[in-house]
Amino acid sequence: MEYVIGILLLVSFFGLVVYAVRGGNLMMGIFVMAIIWTVLPMLGNQFVTNPDFIAANKDILHRSWKDALTLVFQSGPEGWGATLVNVVFGAWFGRVLMKTGIASTLIKSVTELGGDKPQITCILLCIVTTACFSSIFGAGAVVAIGVIVLPIFLSLGIPKVLATVAFMMSVGAGMYVNPVLYQQYSAFFLGDDGKTTYSYEMHTSWGIYALLIQMAVVVIMVLILTRRKKVHTWGATTPDEVRARRGENAPGISLITPVLPVLLLIIFKIPIILGFVIGSFYAMITCKKIKGWSQLCRMINKDFFDGVVDTAPLVGFLLILPMFNKSAELCVPYFNALLGNIIPNNTLIISIVFAILSPLGLFRGPLTLFGCGAATLGILKGLGFSTAYLAPLMVIPSTGMNVSCCITQSWIVWGVNYTKVTTRDFLKVSAVAGWIVCAVLQIMVYFMFG
Repeated sequence: MEYVIGILLLVSFFGLVVYAVRGGNLMMGIFVMAIIWTVLPMLGNQFVTNPDFIAANKDILHRSWKDALTLVFQSGPEGWGATLVNVVFGAWFGRVLMKTGIASTLIKSVTELGGDKPQITCILLCIVTTACFSSIFGAGAVVAIGVIVLPIFLSLGIPKVLATVAFMMSVGAGMYVNPVLYQQYSAFFLGDDGKTTYSYEMHTSWGIYALLIQMAVVVIMVLILTRRKKVHTWGATTPDEVRARRGENAPGISLITPVLPVLLLIIFKIPIILGFVIGSFYAMITCKKIKGWSQLCRMINKDFFDGVVDTAPLVGFLLILPMFNKSAELCVPYFNALLGNIIPNNTLIISIVFAILSPLGLFRGPLTLFGCGAATLGILKGLGFSTAYLAPLMVIPSTGMNVSCCITQSWIVWGVNYTKVTTRDFLKVSAVAGWIVCAVLQIMVYFMFG
């Protein structure tokens, strides 16, 4: 019976893969999978007869229906509550950076620094974009910065495909250390007490190197691909409509704000929510945006509202996702029985496979945690890999392919439409660049944690 249940679970997994690749609504797909992956193992528990299987998994097999339903459909979403709070505060912080003009001032300063050298200007803007998105999060923030950066790229004569890919991969590079995205990843690794077993220190121990490696690939890509097409230095002047969006410059002392929460967390261990609050008030004070108590209250209310709107599309999905994660725990005995002797319990082989198959992180496939990868993680957890190794193994394609390169990502859909790039042309460049990044990072993670 354990093999029959295991096969049915595996068939449902591939069904989700096909559904996701065809563009199905992922939130509903994950919810249906949570139901299937709760019902099937619980039914199997009633009929298994193998004494060795029962002895090895007695704690899970003896779980009541009430406990299972509570675990999946109540405890799962409740456990994500802490993550939701971090997402909201991070989105608010992003809105503050936009409203104070700090982000646009950084971009303007870098554009002037690059002068009449389009390649240098493009690279410097990519670095600033990465620095910004090491803290801020959300489609709204990407669009707000994108409508400034992308016209500058295009006016410099940077090919529009390269401009779009370079900007989106720069956003993705910052996400490797972004505290808000980390909170979403950490929700996949919860202990019995409901607390994450994957700390931010564990995440940044390799995430900082990942950021640098992805940025290095972006720089190399810009240097190589701009040589194939002559660029025009006459475009170095920012278009009037972009200049109009910038407003007045923020003071120089305020320009450290984008990285302030991350620095406070890494250096002084200040909690990230407090870091967002300190960073936001630092930005408002240094930019002289506080005119009085009533005005401050209105401004904070408005920025919080806009920030929540920015993250709203993610919230529903990320509240359903913990249901699926918890249901995967019920399936572990059956996956072990079916695949325990097939999937190698060898970190070197697993790392090589993930490096080769990294493009499966595209289209919400089996290697992204924002798609079918949640099921892949459930299978691998059952094989006993450590969190220190398993977390970066899955986060790399989730960030390097899905967040940075995939046309199912909301802000990338906006970007290709904004620059009028075809999805095919975008993927021809982004998928190759993302694949290189992921392959290098998987090798690095193997030597660090394997």
